[in-house]
Amino acid sequence: MTKTAWVFPGQGSQKIGMGIDLQDLPSAQTKLEQANQILGWSVMEICQSEQEKLSQTLYTQPCLYVVESLLANEMFTHSFQPDLVAGHSLGEYVALYVAGVFDFETGLKLVKKRAELMNNVTGGQMAALMGFNQKQLEEELQQTPGVVLANDNNSAQVVISGTPEAVEILLGKVKTKRAVKLNVSGAFHSPLMESASREFQQVLESVEFTNAKVPIISNFEPTPTTDAGIIKQHLEQQMTNGVRWRETSLEMEKEGIEKVIEIGPGKVLTGLIKRTCQDLKLVNVSSLEQIGK
Repeated sequence: MTKTAWVFPGQGSQKIGMGIDLQDLPSAQTKLEQANQILGWSVMEICQSEQEKLSQTLYTQPCLYVVESLLANEMFTHSFQPDLVAGHSLGEYVALYVAGVFDFETGLKLVKKRAELMNNVTGGQMAALMGFNQKQLEEELQQTPGVVLANDNNSAQVVISGTPEAVEILLGKVKTKRAVKLNVSGAFHSPLMESASREFQQVLESVEFTNAKVPIISNFEPTPTTDAGIIKQHLEQQMTNGVRWRETSLEMEKEGIEKVIEIGPGKVLTGLIKRTCQDLKLVNVSSLEQIGK
């Protein structure tokens, strides 16, 4: 049997029309009704709305959680099973649901609160850097207060996060092939999220986590674990700390993973993993017809 990991993308992967092919499945309809009751709006309607609305944090995160969860459910229905799971930022919540750490409704309620808190944080800036000198970047980050590494995606792509002034200063110091400021309201995965993180930790403390059925690699500490207490501790740190995806990719390979299936819209994560681990077989499942191919 091929040792397989399932990975789940986060904000930025959303696409108009995602999940539409799932809405007629009886099992999906039940989950969609539950989601609409929890959220107070229709996931499928938002997924079919204009890109600007779907890209608002308030809507993006719950929509991605629901669509990716439904796709994962169909994978289980077709008798597929992961040996390991991981998710990028928001995607980690889908990974936790898939691993049985909490149920669908609990995960969605957490994601809803997370999205609301993150949406309310303003005054920050994030920027993606492609093609840079790793050593220079590390040195400039240490010397520039107010900006941190938010996403270490692979050796050629990272995301920085911080105050607009600090991000601007760093972009002026580091030579890159390309730098793109992201259209986000706040400095996600940075200390500037501290107040939102503290409020969210109180919510997390009230939720009971169960030991994972399969190991999960967290964004905060890329070492596989099934321990509920450790998983919660890691999740509590996620909002203010960086996503260590390059290390996650290397850890999957170290764990003997041969195949990685990205479940969700787009091919962001398989693209990132390919640069770090060229020998892994990479598969994308963003629709019903791709399951089992």
